[in-house]
Amino acid sequence: MRLTKNRLRATASAAVAVAMGAAALAALPATASAAGDGLSVQYRTSATGASADQAEPWFKVKNTGTTTVQLASVRIRYYFKADSASASYRFACSWAVKGCANVTGTFGTLANPTATADRYLEIGFTSGAGTLAPGADTGDMQLRFYQSTWQPLVQSDDYSFGASQTSYGDWSKVTAQLSGTTLWGQAPAGNDPTDPPTDPPATGATLFDDFNYSAYDDPKISAHGWSVRSASGGPGVSGATWAPGNVTFATSSGNSVMNLETSTSGTAESTKQTEVVTNARKFKNGTYAARVKFSDAPKSGPDGDHLVQTFFTINDLTAPMADDYSEYDFEYLPNGGWGESSNILYTTSWETYQPDPWVAVNQHTEGRQSYGGWHDLVLTIDNNNIKYYIDGQLFGTHDAAYLPERPMSINFNQWLIDFGGLTSSTARAYDEQVDYVLHVKDQVLTPAQVAAKVAAYRGAGTTFEDTVPSS
Repeated sequence: MRLTKNRLRATASAAVAVAMGAAALAALPATASAAGDGLSVQYRTSATGASADQAEPWFKVKNTGTTTVQLASVRIRYYFKADSASASYRFACSWAVKGCANVTGTFGTLANPTATADRYLEIGFTSGAGTLAPGADTGDMQLRFYQSTWQPLVQSDDYSFGASQTSYGDWSKVTAQLSGTTLWGQAPAGNDPTDPPTDPPATGATLFDDFNYSAYDDPKISAHGWSVRSASGGPGVSGATWAPGNVTFATSSGNSVMNLETSTSGTAESTKQTEVVTNARKFKNGTYAARVKFSDAPKSGPDGDHLVQTFFTINDLTAPMADDYSEYDFEYLPNGGWGESSNILYTTSWETYQPDPWVAVNQHTEGRQSYGGWHDLVLTIDNNNIKYYIDGQLFGTHDAAYLPERPMSINFNQWLIDFGGLTSSTARAYDEQVDYVLHVKDQVLTPAQVAAKVAAYRGAGTTFEDTVPSS
């Protein structure tokens, strides 16, 4: 995290591919998730050429069941063949009956590529999209995607593309899920995510911490490789204090949790921010996970500050535009900031940057909705891509160009971007809570496997383990 973060986000929002959060979808299973559930998807395209400046898959989703459907629980997937291994894509919504602000999209890579598909576009909905009564449909969703370079894309070899589909009709080459169960369509062969996941090897270097500490100065914190920050500097409001005493520990639902409090009265001198970071930079490829409680409102005082609540990994920038810099962020802004007017969650993968004049090389995915409350955050890094999951659902997939070159630290912090969100001298305080953190070196775990591993630690009464080597 850096002093230049506020400038970073304004630039990145304009310059970096945006892919809204959504969940992963699959092939048609034998049974529905519950009696009465049913979905169908109609498709058409307004770009019928074998190649085009952009693909234009338009959809209508219909509730063919007998019970009302929450659209926030619905996901559809369009499968395609990337134009090159390094190609990256951008999603856009031109128009939608439900409102483009309520339609999300992200890109992912198939586990088992075929001759006609190695990527997918995943479409989802925010809670603002509402519900579908039995027999109702979403109405028109005019969607599109294109290469980030704006080079023409070839779509004649795409699994889900239908050149003759110039008017809406049922289309089985897209899939639709409701609450994780596929109710429509057929995925390319070998890409059914409803298959049981393969268990990872039983052994593997791991960091697990249940944050079972008494206070910020508990000697076990340092012994377990953590620092509670007191040193001055960015990110955040210039002149603010990083306050170790604002890091406390309590019990929630039977588990020990770490609480990071950030407080202010509207001046730099009154602002106390919090950060906890591993002393060692020894984490690179593998799985990172944490259960984090984001807060939409202060625990005391007036609301509205431009606050950032985080879970991230990072190493140091050795020189401007150094190609061995790495950073991977979950960042929640409950009151907006960086040019955003309301709550937004960013996941960002960094290649490098230059502070002056400002140049940023990164890729991010964003979700414009409330993420207040507890969330399971999972980040996986292998030799192919970076994936971010929220509450078991795929939120964003970032390209191989942003893979790490050097090990990193693991960090949590909460800080103020500026005082532009609230001009008040009344004291207020915000909390971010952390239940646990897990890293498994060089293994990509599914969210379900993460949950099982954490449950196994807790079932055994293990509150801390660190077998990750220092190099």
